[in-house]
Amino acid sequence: MTRRPLTILFAVAMALGTFAAPAAAATPFPSRIDLPPGWMPEGITAGRGTTVYVGSLAGGGVVAVDVRTGRRDQIVPHWGGAATGVEYEARANRLWVAGGPTGTVRVYDASSGDLIRQYTFSPAGFLNDLVMTREAVYVTDSFNGWLDVIPLGSHGALPATTDVTTLPLTGITFEPGEFNANGIVATRNSLIVVDSFTGGLFRVNPKTGVAAQISTGGASVANGDGLELRGSTLYVVRNTDQLVQVFRLGPRLASARPLGTLTSADLSVPTTAAVQAGRLWVVNARFGVPTTDYYVTRLPTRR
Repeated sequence: MTRRPLTILFAVAMALGTFAAPAAAATPFPSRIDLPPGWMPEGITAGRGTTVYVGSLAGGGVVAVDVRTGRRDQIVPHWGGAATGVEYEARANRLWVAGGPTGTVRVYDASSGDLIRQYTFSPAGFLNDLVMTREAVYVTDSFNGWLDVIPLGSHGALPATTDVTTLPLTGITFEPGEFNANGIVATRNSLIVVDSFTGGLFRVNPKTGVAAQISTGGASVANGDGLELRGSTLYVVRNTDQLVQVFRLGPRLASARPLGTLTSADLSVPTTAAVQAGRLWVVNARFGVPTTDYYVTRLPTRR
């Protein structure tokens, strides 16, 4: 079971400058894409075309990466906070970014990087990951037994900064001081949440907060961090295990059939992943590794 609060809280206190982008990679869809020195990634999301967006724990910036060429452009400057979970909203071309220990969720224009709105939750522990549905944005707070919720208006209209709420979770055991609810995705009118500390996968009713454990057929989701969902295929990134566990979701989300694991010698404490251009792109947070080198690793979507 992973324990990383002190590591992450130290990381987000680091102050970093602005970095120049490297020359475009010669080979299409490189197997490894370097991030700016000291970037310390945690979240990734797929955007338009061949773009992914990667947030920085050490400053709160966001970099846009073209996975075809390896080109990167920092579109959101560091603001002294943190960027953990990142979610792209295609209908409005917006980026939603969870802010870890800052208690904030920031909304940006995905083209210009301009800040559109900031939502602040109090009390807050560690706002880790987030997912958007037609009705709301749901955010995991890994230190507390609830989801933070930002309700959306018609056609995704943003609410006032004070129009936020929380959804208490029942059915998930929370261990004080540990990273509990972490990655989150939405499907079939339900949410799916992984608990990093207990190693459990849960389906959650987004209206009531009632959670029920999903049977994984004996396959482990220990150290589960980020989740990625494509159709009925669920990817669970298991950070300190250096792998991605792949499942096929069953009827009513009662079970998840294990399809195998994806790994690479290039993985170094991966935290989450995004499917883009038919490939799985995994960010390496490298927690506990004394380094300034950070990168995204390409994996196949299936074994």
